[in-house]
Amino acid sequence: MTLIYGHRGAKGEAPENTLTSFKECLKHGVRRCELDLHLSLDGELMVIHDPTLKRTTDRRGKVVEHSAANLVTYDARKGGPGWIKPCPIPRLEELFEQCDFDHWQLEVKSASRTRAAATVLAIREMAQRHGLLDKVTVTSSSREVLRAALDLTPDLSRGLVAEYAWLDPLKVAQSYGCTILALNWTLCTPERLQKAQRQGLHVSVWTVNEPALMRRLADFGVDSLITDFPGLATATLGNH
Repeated sequence: MTLIYGHRGAKGEAPENTLTSFKECLKHGVRRCELDLHLSLDGELMVIHDPTLKRTTDRRGKVVEHSAANLVTYDARKGGPGWIKPCPIPRLEELFEQCDFDHWQLEVKSASRTRAAATVLAIREMAQRHGLLDKVTVTSSSREVLRAALDLTPDLSRGLVAEYAWLDPLKVAQSYGCTILALNWTLCTPERLQKAQRQGLHVSVWTVNEPALMRRLADFGVDSLITDFPGLATATLGNH
């Protein structure tokens, strides 16, 4: 049984990484999601993919140069599917309060050692406060982030995001005690998949938007797929 994760909520259907997008994902009965986190100027966990505001909002500058109170007033509809109402950048806390997901892949982008430490500690504190420690996995392609998570928040599960195969993703995942391998679908050969699963890893492939590809990867036996179109994925794999 291949599980489905909504990518940045339902990125293909609503503005990515907004409360609207996560609610669309849940509407399809998809109760797992993937999202991206950056810290605000005042150290709050904000749900936005890029380190800068330019692509998804009409603002300029870096996320870390703006306070959380300001960031939540910025409309993040730009560049996504059309949406009538404004869709502000959310705090992670807002999603934890309003969205009942069974599992969250929280991707932390590369960060300096101090920022990585601050981010994983903030995630752990918030997950604990909301009773979600067992429903959250911190994922990253950054060694710095995975090292901080292993050292500072060992009770939070970890996942390696692997986009390129120039380093053996299975070895890297093992060295940081990861339980999830979030694999770019182009790297997902049956051999690598089976080896990862033998190693005890949950293999989650991204970003899978074509029905034929969804079926092929499900036939391979991937544990989950991350998609911009959770409704389409549910319809495609419903009887799979």
